[in-house]
Amino acid sequence: MAFKKLAPAVGFIVALTAFRLTGVGASLPPGNCTRECGGLEIPYPFGIDLEDGCQLSDRRQGFKLRCLDRGGRGKRLHYINQEVLEISLEHGQVRWLNNISSYCYNATAGEMEVNSPPSNMDLEGSIFRLSDTANKFTVLGCKTLAYIGDTDNVTSYTAVCGATCKDGNLSLLTNDVDECLDPKNCEGTCHNIIGDFICCPPRTKYDPKKMQCTSIKKKTLVIGVTIGLGAGFGMLLLGLSGMSISYRWKRFVKKQQRRLYFQKNQGLLLEQLILSDENASDRTMIFSLEELEKATNNFDETRIVGRGGHGTVYKGILSDQRVVAIKKSKLVEESEINQFINEVVILSQINHRNIVKLFGCCLETEVPLLVSDFIPNGSLFDVLHGEPTSRLCLSWDDCLRVAQETAGALCYLHTSASISVFHRDVKSSNILLDGNFTAKVSDFGASRTVPIDQTHVTTNVQGTFGYLDPEYYQTGQLNEKGDVYSFGVVLIELLTRKEPVFRSNSGSKQNLSIYFITEIKTKSVREVVATQVLEEASEDEICIIASLAETCLRLKGEERPTMKQVESTLQYLRTKRLASCHVVQRSEEEIQPLVSSFQPFAIHMDDKSHSEASSSFFSSG
Repeated sequence: MAFKKLAPAVGFIVALTAFRLTGVGASLPPGNCTRECGGLEIPYPFGIDLEDGCQLSDRRQGFKLRCLDRGGRGKRLHYINQEVLEISLEHGQVRWLNNISSYCYNATAGEMEVNSPPSNMDLEGSIFRLSDTANKFTVLGCKTLAYIGDTDNVTSYTAVCGATCKDGNLSLLTNDVDECLDPKNCEGTCHNIIGDFICCPPRTKYDPKKMQCTSIKKKTLVIGVTIGLGAGFGMLLLGLSGMSISYRWKRFVKKQQRRLYFQKNQGLLLEQLILSDENASDRTMIFSLEELEKATNNFDETRIVGRGGHGTVYKGILSDQRVVAIKKSKLVEESEINQFINEVVILSQINHRNIVKLFGCCLETEVPLLVSDFIPNGSLFDVLHGEPTSRLCLSWDDCLRVAQETAGALCYLHTSASISVFHRDVKSSNILLDGNFTAKVSDFGASRTVPIDQTHVTTNVQGTFGYLDPEYYQTGQLNEKGDVYSFGVVLIELLTRKEPVFRSNSGSKQNLSIYFITEIKTKSVREVVATQVLEEASEDEICIIASLAETCLRLKGEERPTMKQVESTLQYLRTKRLASCHVVQRSEEEIQPLVSSFQPFAIHMDDKSHSEASSSFFSSG
């Protein structure tokens, strides 16, 4: 029997062992590198060996390729002596051609003859290895045998594949072809055998001992049908019983899991703390997960009203028809659970008209859920920066009022609550607007509580880029001035109607606070603020708000005002504006003491100096 090899070459797939190609890109090569050879793309980190810097530097020189013309077939990409067919960065694989050796049996001489030298592939010391999932070792033809093995010791690691032929079809010894997979081959019952198949007509069956089709007796058919029906009925009962048991078991496991989460989240402690506070127990509840799932239709995606850095907010309707917002926070460390419980207790005691009201929480999930009042008109961010066709429009009077209400809420958290609360994530998207467009400060997911007699606390830095206090970012020391800085960015948003990180006319991204501080030093404020603000606000109001924002954004926290001083300045502007618009019906003598009692922080000026300051802000520059 003569065995021979038919193919001249075979494609091998090799995988990178020391590098993750999909992550390459930290240092880019020069732009003049050759990135194509013979119609094949050469992605970085690979490159042509004669082009320095165009490939990833590696002591094994594994990423250097050659672009050669061998055999007059045109230029082809090569790795050492192997022709490269494909490079896949996504899978970390390279496919190349490798010559095949063949031995043929000489019937006359009675021995094997070498037709071509052995094909060796030495990957030792390189960055490649043979892929154990993407390669297939196959042999085609009749009376053919092929093997692959270790060069040093063939018997220790060898794979063999052979093929024989008969009158039927070509059959691979290692992988028979199942002709029964093609329904066109047989209109009866098909039985596959090695190299062929047998088609049994209706009312016959295949007998493996006789290797032929035999007729089915009627009695055997009846017995088979009876046994089949009985087995089917039994399986049905068994399936229904299994489903019932499975359903009960899942309910039991779910109930146990909720109980474990409740204990892990210090549910008993929270219940005790709430019950011990008469004020809190009247308002704050501990909700069951079942009630909140019903309120949100199992947390359906259509109920999502917002996504933030700390979690997702759903709109829910409780059994008493209250419309609430349910915040599903992201995973937190177990060490933060006690802090969460402490904050829930503190927030349950806060009763301020400009802070979102907390109704309660649910502790039966891995991360506790917060239930608060639902605010229908979205956030200040949506109003200022949303699509012009869908967003609401706030007048300058409304902007001043929202700013003053927000400052008052933050001032309350810093100084008036039983324990200081630093928000840590003050931004326009966390200032919500209710049905009357009254400001409501929300999202206390990053907040920290600090004793009244303590000026700061060191924490892991949290916040939103564009609003984050640079001093807090560098030192990690959290104090009330971090909220002041973030609020200063909100003031600039009201003046300029630009996002905290926006694209300039040139298309580059810019930080709003840096842009504002730079612009007011070299240009007139009139060139910086939005058109609507210029039309509705007075020059004095714009100057004072711009000056207030500048002091809030100073790099050193000690140079910034307190939230109390910020609130007083905004209250001063609102009172003065109401008086000038005759909303407050008083005589001039009665109005003057009221206005003068709210002098802005760091702006101590009479009417004359005030006019001079306004003129300097609005100068042509």
